[in-house]
Amino acid sequence: MTAIASTREGKTALIGDVRAKFEKMTAAVFLDYKGMTVVQATQLRAQFRKVGVEYKVVKNTILKQAICQSAYGDKLDDVLVGMTAIAWCYEDPSLAAKVVKQYKKDAGEAGSKLVVKGGLVDGEVLSALRVENELATMPGKDELRSMLLATFQAPLQQFVALLQAPTQNLVYVLAAKERQLGNDGPEASQ
Repeated sequence: MTAIASTREGKTALIGDVRAKFEKMTAAVFLDYKGMTVVQATQLRAQFRKVGVEYKVVKNTILKQAICQSAYGDKLDDVLVGMTAIAWCYEDPSLAAKVVKQYKKDAGEAGSKLVVKGGLVDGEVLSALRVENELATMPGKDELRSMLLATFQAPLQQFVALLQAPTQNLVYVLAAKERQLGNDGPEASQ
């Protein structure tokens, strides 16, 4: 891709490709990977790929040209300095941040070399601290679905319990009466 990017047409195509990723993403996390080995970067890339996050190293000049017409283009000038890699999420906005947080925790020395520079969610620029503390801890799409399902199920479970209560109470009364008759029966015969 670097051979293609060296021509004007190649750069224009690359800028268009990066712009398209930003247009369809739900979130992006900007990373500095300085000091990581190729093996470490490949492991990180594999973890991103496993959860459906696209990870790419892009030159800052290409990035700036790709986002210059967006509402947040000028707000990322502080982030787009030095080495920059981007992790784009297309469905669950918290996935990339969660992968980065887990990688930093599990990878030891390699994890300490990976630095979050900032993030972008729905056009809002997030600081590195907000990416790590808020976005990475935000419930994911599946977690939100299960929470919503539990919310919907709770009233139904209570309703079913209310419907079952009279029948259950009747069974308890009959069982108590049976025990009473059983106890009265042998005593009465003596």
